[in-house]
Amino acid sequence: MKRLKYKKDHEYIFVDGYNIINYWDVFKGREESLEDQRNRLANILAEYAHMSREKVILVFDGYMVKKSPGALYSYKGILIIFTKEFETADHFIERELDRMGRVRSIRVATSDNIEQQIILSRGGSRVSAREFEIEVYDTLNKVKKNIRSLNQTYKKNRKS
Repeated sequence: MKRLKYKKDHEYIFVDGYNIINYWDVFKGREESLEDQRNRLANILAEYAHMSREKVILVFDGYMVKKSPGALYSYKGILIIFTKEFETADHFIERELDRMGRVRSIRVATSDNIEQQIILSRGGSRVSAREFEIEVYDTLNKVKKNIRSLNQTYKKNRKS
């Protein structure tokens, strides 16, 4: 897997994919494959990324995948990382925070308490899975509301 490059003037949010899937209401009580859940989360975060000022990096564990070298994909404006064998999303995120240093604005979305403490000690800020869910859906709903309002204004102006 190639090494990520970070820009000093960008804001980043690392998202612990499986942690988010396990906490968000939208994934609870549904009979979906893990692949479908990953795809759905990627689509939600891609839409969110277009409306936020942060670069979204979605990280999934490849820890138990035999001989996985890891993978990096660009998908609809976000990066999706599958870690290599024996590497958790937490370890990947910690390593990247160390590489990035404290000169960037970095957030990490996870509800793993130990990981949250490590994030804070390395200069990042954390947002719990639940807080991030609210933030994402508030952002998406504001945009949808603005689109409806613009459509109504457009229709009124066309009638005039």
